[in-house]
Amino acid sequence: MIEEILPAAAVSVESRGDIEDVVLFPVELAAVGRAVAKRRREFATVRACAREAFGLLGIEPAPVPHGARGEPLWPNGIVGSITHCDGYRAVAIAPASALTTIGIDAEPHEPLPDGVLEVIADEQERAWLARLGRSHPQVCWDRLLFSAKESIYKAWFPLAHSWLGFEDAHVELDLDTATFRAALLAPIPDHLDPSLGVLRGRWLIRDGLVLTAIALAASP
Repeated sequence: MIEEILPAAAVSVESRGDIEDVVLFPVELAAVGRAVAKRRREFATVRACAREAFGLLGIEPAPVPHGARGEPLWPNGIVGSITHCDGYRAVAIAPASALTTIGIDAEPHEPLPDGVLEVIADEQERAWLARLGRSHPQVCWDRLLFSAKESIYKAWFPLAHSWLGFEDAHVELDLDTATFRAALLAPIPDHLDPSLGVLRGRWLIRDGLVLTAIALAASP
């Protein structure tokens, strides 16, 4: 499913359950060695998905450890993103010559727990979601907003190497086009193009899941 909201330059692999007997590279084992069993299964499954995605790009399997903030560390020349939630795991990658960054997120299509929306959304976003909820109550708009902001952070961090909080992105969701627009409220680092102050992505709701994705084309 995730490929439907990604550009053709990206390769994606997804799984609706955990993959058994995944052989991890030593650096990957070290990264997850002390995690609980559920976390180890998720970690191994998305690494198996990554191996398959590498093959689709015609490159050799390679380790995908994670950095200090849990971000996946891709081989040189590759950009990508990972997501997992109950019943779904996915990886999306692309050559860095084609895409500058990718951010994907998957969430269960159900309302956020009480109190979370007030943390992730500003007053204007909450008012707008309330209006959407009255006109289209079949969509869990709060969960969609949460997922969009997760995708924004995942696309942002590899470029800026700096934290971006939920309050640092003001998001507008478009029902007709199944897209979203994010205005970043945090300063744009000097080494980045100022146009990155606005990011655009796509979303999809299907089979009990909310999926969001951002992919930025590389400069010519």
